[in-house]
Amino acid sequence: MNFELLSLLLAAGGGFFAAAIGALHAFIFTGLMVVSGVGILLAGGTGDFLGTVAFGPVFGPHVAFAGGVAAAAYAARRSDKVGGKDIAVPLISIEKPDVLIVGALFGMGGYLVQLGIAKIPWFGTHTDTVAVTVVISALIVRLFIGRASIFGNLPEGAGWGRFAPKDETAWVRYHEKFVPNTVLGLGAGLFAAGVTLKLNELYPGIPAVQYFVFGLSAVSLLFLSLGLSFPVTHHITIIGGVGAFAFLPIVGGNTVVALIIGALFGMMSAWFAEFFARLLHDHGNTHIDPPAAAIWPATTIVLGLAAVLS
Repeated sequence: MNFELLSLLLAAGGGFFAAAIGALHAFIFTGLMVVSGVGILLAGGTGDFLGTVAFGPVFGPHVAFAGGVAAAAYAARRSDKVGGKDIAVPLISIEKPDVLIVGALFGMGGYLVQLGIAKIPWFGTHTDTVAVTVVISALIVRLFIGRASIFGNLPEGAGWGRFAPKDETAWVRYHEKFVPNTVLGLGAGLFAAGVTLKLNELYPGIPAVQYFVFGLSAVSLLFLSLGLSFPVTHHITIIGGVGAFAFLPIVGGNTVVALIIGALFGMMSAWFAEFFARLLHDHGNTHIDPPAAAIWPATTIVLGLAAVLS
């Protein structure tokens, strides 16, 4: 994708809208657009709905979600009604127009950064450039808006124990432990890989099927927004789907083997997310997204291995 002034302006709108409704709700819309976009392709439709709307300057997480995250961090400095990590709060509610403008600016920045990353030789085609951009944007927010260390306010001590989550700081308390997180990664990865492979069998020649369950996972965050203890799985399901799809030709079309590989990659991404939650998110005063931080290295590993083994 090349630079377009229209897309840059659209990205400003995407970041603005996400700030107004809250970053989490903007990402739920992303999921709806992914499911819709894949559905359009399965129905024989044409056009780049996924690239323009779901993953582009409208609801692309590097634009909308990142803009909403930046706006939440800025809002915490402008009002005592919201915290820097409150990505579920519709920021229109605090009646500070400059907060929404920050969302628009970071939406435009995300659009430009993602374009630049996509042009990096090899890396740009063997990673998730959207997820990389989300993380870069969040790191900038932590440093320049949150005015805090990348790792946050860590307790005294030495070693990895300093990063242990606490009730008031944890990302997702009910699947942070190793065994529950591992089982969630395997199960959600298995589900995503299986759906991807079955859709690929029914609708051959449509690579977008690997993102379908990711879209479902993103939509499911609506229940989390409503206060239910709902699992966060999109970082798992996108890697499970991508892994199964990428390795299917490598294993000679053996769907069972490809499914198992996808499940294992999903488990890996679950581990990555909890690692980055403790390293970057839990002790900070702004939101650095653990799923995005997991998705880009996991995607790089999957696509890098697939390239080597092909």
